[in-house]
Amino acid sequence: MQTNKDNLVVLGAGWLGQALCIDAQKQGWQVQGTHRSDTHQFDFERQFVLQNGELQHQVDLQNAYWVCAIPPRSRDSESDYPQVLEQALKLATELNCKGFLLCSSTGVYDQEPGVYSESSDISGTNERQIKLYDAEEQVLEQQGKVLRLAGLLGPNREPGRFVAGKELKTSSQQVVNMVHQQDVINAIYAVLNNWSQGQSIYNVVNPAHPTKADYYAQKCELYGTQMPSFSSNEVAERKVIGSAIEALGFSYQYGI
Repeated sequence: MQTNKDNLVVLGAGWLGQALCIDAQKQGWQVQGTHRSDTHQFDFERQFVLQNGELQHQVDLQNAYWVCAIPPRSRDSESDYPQVLEQALKLATELNCKGFLLCSSTGVYDQEPGVYSESSDISGTNERQIKLYDAEEQVLEQQGKVLRLAGLLGPNREPGRFVAGKELKTSSQQVVNMVHQQDVINAIYAVLNNWSQGQSIYNVVNPAHPTKADYYAQKCELYGTQMPSFSSNEVAERKVIGSAIEALGFSYQYGI
């Protein structure tokens, strides 16, 4: 049985989760990161998959913190995400989990103009909001915690490339809510290392909020890509505030 106080299970070792696993190993954590396959590239990888409603898994790390890093886009109408999360919470309990942290999204907030913090009401007026909120409630009911992540950027995910030439259904004057991958990883550590303190929910959003027109102009110029077009130029600022987590000693170190 593992007794190391720094044990970590990462559910969903994809773009964010895999980076967290690699970083945590370098920090001296004992790590297991899950994916659907039973063939592994890294020594920390373990299978975790629902097949015909039955859980197939190779996770056996006792007394670990769990971080669910399955991306919100996996939560579409055909996804078995709610069942996966339910099984993960059950297994985490069986393995004496020390705390379960869900990586959610600032997409849970309304899309209307305004300033949003962790205490803002959530109307649940669209399907994506409802799915995000329901997942959060699953975790909070088990005394877990939630990080609501802004749009992610970092290695192999550069805004100047992924919006190049696209038609965006948003105003050019809307502000961006973004955060760098490494800041998210550091925010996860901040919550895990202060588990018994602070809030149950934190936003993780870089404090810079340039307009999308200015932001993407800079990024597209940097990468030599075509500017996206916008559906309007209406001033409609929707800003998510991510400063509350700084009370845990965390600070944003990486620009967007």
